[in-house]
Amino acid sequence: MNLHVIILAAGKGSRMKSKLPKVLHPLAGKPLLHHVITTAKALNPSALHVVVGHEAELVTDSLVDDAISWTVQDQQLGTGHAVSQALPNVPEDATVLILYGDVPLTHSATLTEMLTLVDAQSMALLTVDIADPSGYGRIVRDSADDISAIVEDKDASDEQKRIHEVNTGIMAARAIDLKAWLPALSSDNAQGEYYLTDIVEMAVKSGKDVQASQPSNLEEVQGVNNRLQLCELECFVQSQNAERLMLSGVTLFDPNRIDIRGQLSTGVDITIDVNTVFLGEVALEDDVVIGANCWLKDVTVKKGSHIHPNSVLEGAVVGEDSQIGPFARIRPGTILEANTKVGNFVETKKTLVGKGSKINHLSYVGDATLGENVNVGAGTITCNYDGVNKFETSLGDDVFVGSNTSLVAPVVIESNATIAAGSVITSDVSQSQLAVARGKQRNIANWQRPKKL
Repeated sequence: MNLHVIILAAGKGSRMKSKLPKVLHPLAGKPLLHHVITTAKALNPSALHVVVGHEAELVTDSLVDDAISWTVQDQQLGTGHAVSQALPNVPEDATVLILYGDVPLTHSATLTEMLTLVDAQSMALLTVDIADPSGYGRIVRDSADDISAIVEDKDASDEQKRIHEVNTGIMAARAIDLKAWLPALSSDNAQGEYYLTDIVEMAVKSGKDVQASQPSNLEEVQGVNNRLQLCELECFVQSQNAERLMLSGVTLFDPNRIDIRGQLSTGVDITIDVNTVFLGEVALEDDVVIGANCWLKDVTVKKGSHIHPNSVLEGAVVGEDSQIGPFARIRPGTILEANTKVGNFVETKKTLVGKGSKINHLSYVGDATLGENVNVGAGTITCNYDGVNKFETSLGDDVFVGSNTSLVAPVVIESNATIAAGSVITSDVSQSQLAVARGKQRNIANWQRPKKL
């Protein structure tokens, strides 16, 4: 099939009450429009057209993709007008699928099934039955139960408003037919717009069949017009994610308090506590435990590791059987090898921590390489920035760094060296040496304490 997909994404979305175009509001960590584009690409179309209008540059800049043909609708004159803007770039022998940038959760399988209904004699609609059809275009059927028209809510009669089968807006037809019907659209209606839905009646009058299929659930075709509806879809997506995780063997302490805003892959016997957030690409291997209130983005946590509560990890790899937190911050470029420990109120950045090494308390370690079995005492800082440039700190195997130490980079501490507590290290330390760099202590006898004046 020569399939061309047209996605309508030109509306302002005034009910969102936002400076951001509606289609760029995020759902599960990804803009609404990007969800629709991902689904469209799963259909392997010959071409993908996106019609933009309000804040068009923001929308096009959000996704640099040579596979997308962007079309600008300068005036928002209705859905029929929007489709007509992209149609000149569609060959007559194509099948056209029309989607919406604010309807993010339609399954590709649902669309594939609908597309099978399109041929030289038929166009296809995606419809749904809902208890309260207020605001939706009604699907009008004749005495033979064939679709004869779609009537918008504002134009519907009292009898038509009692119809519960409604239009989702998603439809498919041959390009040659659309090119015949769209120029004949009229704006003589309650909203003064060119309704795409009017082509249904045109199709019937020209002897075409109008076929309908339905999605597996209402959320597949639920659009987003305001932040309440966006929240409803977010809750639905997260509940689906939680269900998938639990059915795959993950223990969730509360499935209502986990957010997945990207891709989360899991091994077996994973435990995840409440208020956890996963962004980007996160992989949890077997026997990993994630404590409460943790935030992980683009992270791999290897087998048997424990992320204690209130820890933040981004762009990092945590080795097997390691301990992180509580209250640790692991910044991008951190690689922790097996059996490492990064404890409470420790921050790492662009740092390799070797097997068995520990940074237990209240330390900042950045732009550093730590060998195996290194112990970094509380309050240690790698002074890696001189105000302009970053420099590296290197600690060999079995180095012991005493508490309250400043390592002024660039500096190399060779294996088995010891740094005395309270030292400011500005020069390299050779293997097995003890480095002491602090002011000499003086004890003054008979010291008279100051008295209040």
